[in-house]
Amino acid sequence: MFCALSLNAARAATGGEPAAVIQVDVASCLAATAADDVDKAATACAAVIDNEKTAKGDLIKALIARAAFYARHDQVDRAIADDSRALLLDPALADILNARGGLWLKKGDKPKAVQDFGAALKIDPNHEKAKANHKAMARELERIGAQMAVAGKPSFNCRRAARAVEKAICGNRELADLDREIFASNARVIREARNPAEAKNLQREQDEFIARRNAGYGRAGYDLKKAMQERLQRLNGVDGY
Repeated sequence: MFCALSLNAARAATGGEPAAVIQVDVASCLAATAADDVDKAATACAAVIDNEKTAKGDLIKALIARAAFYARHDQVDRAIADDSRALLLDPALADILNARGGLWLKKGDKPKAVQDFGAALKIDPNHEKAKANHKAMARELERIGAQMAVAGKPSFNCRRAARAVEKAICGNRELADLDREIFASNARVIREARNPAEAKNLQREQDEFIARRNAGYGRAGYDLKKAMQERLQRLNGVDGY
């Protein structure tokens, strides 16, 4: 009798039946994102993600699903935000680290991309996609580093520059880069020549360009930058090689 009275008192205090436990439906979010249903995905996933009573496992699933949905629709920042939140809940998600690395790459943030690919490999050293991505990005960063090391430096040693035109090139980063590109492109076309005679003719063209450049610099109307750009375009062709 005492128990019955206590239950009745509890019901009276709350104004009715005891509140039922709310079940959060993650299935609708997963189905909508898998079907790429733009109309339903946003609302169905928000109902799960924004509900503080959602179980941790379901929340992670919904965040991952919505991130993939956002990524497919080129909403990169939103996708990164959802993947980042999922990783805060479970930092050991190698697939999501690799996915977020791809998103950083889309944004042009190569260092963060490499960091995520590397983190994925620490968790799963055999993760094939992360392994391939990390290797490719490491090479790319190495190439960028090499380019930065020679940026603003011409093909010749500025300490030995004697001509006025050479000193002008050494004193201007843009001209220095042009000179280095011309040198590299000329070396390429000679290397790809069909025969020694053609290679010899190509080198003669380069020598003649240098001679015209040296003689023309300083004269009225001579545009060094334009002359160098035209030479580079000739070497690389209309399509820029």
